[in-house]
Amino acid sequence: MDRFNRRTAPGGRVGLRCRLVGPGVVAVSTLFLLVATSGVVAAHGGAVRGAARGSISVPTWLFLLTGGGVVGASFLLASFVTDRAFVVAVHAWNRALAAPGVVLSRFGQLGGVVALVAVVAVGFGGPDTPTRNLAILVVWVGWWGGYVASTYLVGNTWPAVNPFRTIASLLPSLDRPYPERLGAWPSVAGLLALVWLEITSPLAEDPPLLATVVVAYGVVTVAGAVVFGPDRWFETVDPLSRALRYYGRVAPVERTASGLRFRFPGAALSETRLVTGRDEIAFVVAILFVTTYDGVVATGPWAAFARSVVGAGVPPLAVYLGAYLGGFALFYAAYRAATGAARRTGDSYLSATELARRFAPSLLAIAAGYHLAHNLGTVLTLAPTFLAVVAAPLSPPANPPALVIPAWFGAVDLAFVLLGHLVAVWVAHATAYDLFPSRLQAVRAQYGVTVVMIAYTMVSLWVVAEPFVTPPFLS
Repeated sequence: MDRFNRRTAPGGRVGLRCRLVGPGVVAVSTLFLLVATSGVVAAHGGAVRGAARGSISVPTWLFLLTGGGVVGASFLLASFVTDRAFVVAVHAWNRALAAPGVVLSRFGQLGGVVALVAVVAVGFGGPDTPTRNLAILVVWVGWWGGYVASTYLVGNTWPAVNPFRTIASLLPSLDRPYPERLGAWPSVAGLLALVWLEITSPLAEDPPLLATVVVAYGVVTVAGAVVFGPDRWFETVDPLSRALRYYGRVAPVERTASGLRFRFPGAALSETRLVTGRDEIAFVVAILFVTTYDGVVATGPWAAFARSVVGAGVPPLAVYLGAYLGGFALFYAAYRAATGAARRTGDSYLSATELARRFAPSLLAIAAGYHLAHNLGTVLTLAPTFLAVVAAPLSPPANPPALVIPAWFGAVDLAFVLLGHLVAVWVAHATAYDLFPSRLQAVRAQYGVTVVMIAYTMVSLWVVAEPFVTPPFLS
């Protein structure tokens, strides 16, 4: 999404920075205040001039230590104030909801297919200006910014909306056996490849290129579903379906065999079989890492580093790729080291891989919080633009309107990044109580996981607080 932000906010990043989970009064009050203090401008030449992200008014080291301290304090509070009965009661609480009817599901399928057709048609035949092209706005504002957020704020409706699954379900399936040795690793590679393409190519500013990638992705996806069967393909291989399914476990609403169930946000993350092996552990870490990397490359320190390394003779793409793969490896190694420490401090007979598998879902709350902080500002900024272009996709206004986000909105970003981490600490706490019979053993087993969460927190807060800098060497 930063790739789109670079073209829509030349004066600074128009960040998606808010999180609509938590008390409803806070969310409504924040949106009311936002509307009351925002203005509307026209998007000239494809650029939206919104509120630039500025520097924080306190020393960065103090700000980061405060954020890390909040996460550490929440671990201590959960450890000393709650007991096993309270944790079990919180995670067991639920309310049944009426399941959506067949008509509503069919409407979702139809809407997904219509959106896909519109993206391809307007991508190839619509205006060249990103903020006037419906394909760009649907993919980056409507889908990636808005719809993906709904999967962890409300519930995952992607199985019904996914147009590629709808198309595949209409075709005969060969139902070939899927190579079990591959597991979820193709989805890990697919997610890393998709985000790498988004970051290093003009995918968010070139409508024909975007339409081409969507068509190519659709061909591969539908073909895979035909060969291995839709259920197997979309549950195991397809990276987008897997990512949204994991995000959906953060949400308060989930589908069950008897309908829908409402639970506390994040309660489903402590379930036993959500992540089943090393491949799925790697996928969860990838979800967390890719959004972080997307933000890191738009900071001043990265720009200075990239220029110095390229100046030494290293090709620019090699610098970005090396940092991308190395950063993912570092995130994964840090998490595995944390769970290895959990085995030692918790004095557990469970293997480090088993502990990594069980604690991995807690990272999804962090990823959801950062995704929303990374994208919501742009969704709000370009909501008027989106509506104006939807009304006339082939002949949109020359200067569609855009919302000006006030400067105070940056503080909301930071608050909701922290909220995602606090939910993650709680989920890890509940998981530890489920794994270990002794309270002290459960608390001690969380030491390593809490340390790595604090590190992730400080990185996320630093990225959000850094002023936007256009990544060098990417045109």
